Amino acid sequence: MSTLPKIELQDATEAAAEALNQVRKTLGSIPNMAKVMANSPALVRGWLALSGALGDGVLSAGVRERLAIATAEYNRCEYCLSAHTYLGANVAKLDPEEIELARDAESKDPHVTALLTLSDAIARGRGVVDPVLLADARTAGVTDAEIAEVVGNLALNVLTNYFNILADVENEWPAVVPLKA
Repeated sequence: MSTLPKIELQDATEAAAEALNQVRKTLGSIPNMAKVMANSPALVRGWLALSGALGDGVLSAGVRERLAIATAEYNRCEYCLSAHTYLGANVAKLDPEEIELARDAESKDPHVTALLTLSDAIARGRGVVDPVLLADARTAGVTDAEIAEVVGNLALNVLTNYFNILADVENEWPAVVPLKA
């Protein structure tokens, strides 16, 4: 059971209703996570703004979904793992093998592997990354813009992972259980 109430549009304050309507306009629906986030309309707006800004960045939707999958697996967030597995397959059109590899921060594409490895190292090191690993990423063709956006995507994913875990948001996506759950 959720530790924070789910705010339905018809019961929302004006500010929460505005935020939820923006979610619907942006995504086409209002996922349970956004309904629970609506306890703080500022959080909903912040999540949408960061997600939208990163969506306009240099990392493709497929890379962003794999980053989200890897982070959700690391943080053991079933809600985000389920959502991004679904979005990776159905929106970003990722190959099922790529989705499965992303759970271990891996890919058949060396450049994507370098991005996933970097994100994983940043998460595990709490921002401290071995200079050799960073040099390896650059050797694999990772650009400064990509490095910056990996950090941004990691922050976005940690935000949603921690929020969904803390709030115990009801998962409406096809369930994907973390491997180390």
